[in-house]
Amino acid sequence: MKITNILPVLFLLYVPIQLPAQKSWSLEECIKYAWDNNLMVKQKEISVNQSNNNVFQSKMDYLPSMNASVSHSMNWGRSVNMQDLQIIENKLSQSMSASLNASLTLFEGLQKTNNLKSKEVLLQISELEVERAKNQLSLQISKNYLEVMLAKEILKSANQSLASVEEQVKRTEKLVDAGSVAYSSLLEIQSQLATERVQVVSAKNQVNSALLTLRQLLDLSYDTHFDIQTPDLSVMISQFDGESVDSLYELSRDLPEIRSALLNQKNSELQLSVAKGASYPSVSFSAGYGTYYSDQREETMMDQFNENRNPSISFGLRIPIFNNWQTNTAIRNAHLNVKSAGIDLKTAEQTLFKEIQQANNDAIAYFEKYKASIENVKSMEESFRYVQQKFEIGVLNATDYTVAKTNLFKAMSDLSQAKYQFVFQLKVLDYYKGIPITL
Repeated sequence: MKITNILPVLFLLYVPIQLPAQKSWSLEECIKYAWDNNLMVKQKEISVNQSNNNVFQSKMDYLPSMNASVSHSMNWGRSVNMQDLQIIENKLSQSMSASLNASLTLFEGLQKTNNLKSKEVLLQISELEVERAKNQLSLQISKNYLEVMLAKEILKSANQSLASVEEQVKRTEKLVDAGSVAYSSLLEIQSQLATERVQVVSAKNQVNSALLTLRQLLDLSYDTHFDIQTPDLSVMISQFDGESVDSLYELSRDLPEIRSALLNQKNSELQLSVAKGASYPSVSFSAGYGTYYSDQREETMMDQFNENRNPSISFGLRIPIFNNWQTNTAIRNAHLNVKSAGIDLKTAEQTLFKEIQQANNDAIAYFEKYKASIENVKSMEESFRYVQQKFEIGVLNATDYTVAKTNLFKAMSDLSQAKYQFVFQLKVLDYYKGIPITL
């Protein structure tokens, strides 16, 4: 085979080896991707566009309305000669008319002004709904991201525990061969090894399950390689005595939940003004221009259009007197909506304050649990070293070794869970402070 024919084959074999490794996702990248692709966020953004259209329409309502009309009619049978007003029998007659009309409301109780303000407030509310959806998505992604990191840390501990037991199995086999320990000890430690392997498989499944949950939250296709970065969280953990709930609450009042409630209250007041505007007189202005042509006259069409010109202007005053109590009912309901919006605002403020109290309390509790778990792991490690030493010289049986090993693994798992729970609560507190969620 020629060298020129071999080169393409070698190139194809070589290229896959040179492909770059798949990139792991950071928390910030996950959040950014979700903001750009989440369907709920996209739906909220469509609502923003609709609100923009409504604001534009409210501005256009200030312009006069204008309409043009053209009509052509044909009559037969008995008709009237428009030139001499004589009756015509059984003769086709045709006529054409054209008109242009414009009208403008000069005053109507400031309804258009208040309606425009209302639409602008609704636009701000729809923009806040997008921000709120993104915030909730960020918190959910952060929670799931940390769950993946927790599952990976537990898997790492499980692998370390498995490796340790495998070493003990080898050591025990030598002791059994030397006659230092009974064969039953080997069987017990081999049983523990099988348990450790099951534990590793369970930990791997938990990692895969957590990754799948995060992948689904991001709406990634299943055939896309997906993994996350695992930054060191120890630098984030320091002495924590809790935050000032009042300070957190003041900082959190800029969150979309409160701003949206405030804008809803403002919008209800504007709607009350719109309802009151219907009880005021309205002043309108209109202007028109029309002309007419008939084939019963001898003049040409253009001459008739010129002669039959009919320009007009008019002013109108409309005074509401009684409309089946509809205006008064609308005003009363608008007053009730203002009160309801005020209650919604207070409810949102109370809910936010309670959430902050709970988040701060949870952060303190998880930090205390984290500190206690550290001490527990230290104690368990010391106890296990003592048990392991006695087991290696044949003074202690395998059952006691297995119990100590299980207790140590449980203590390490509890420590990992407490650490990630505390870190997530720190992220929740950052959210209330208005700090972007990062790791």
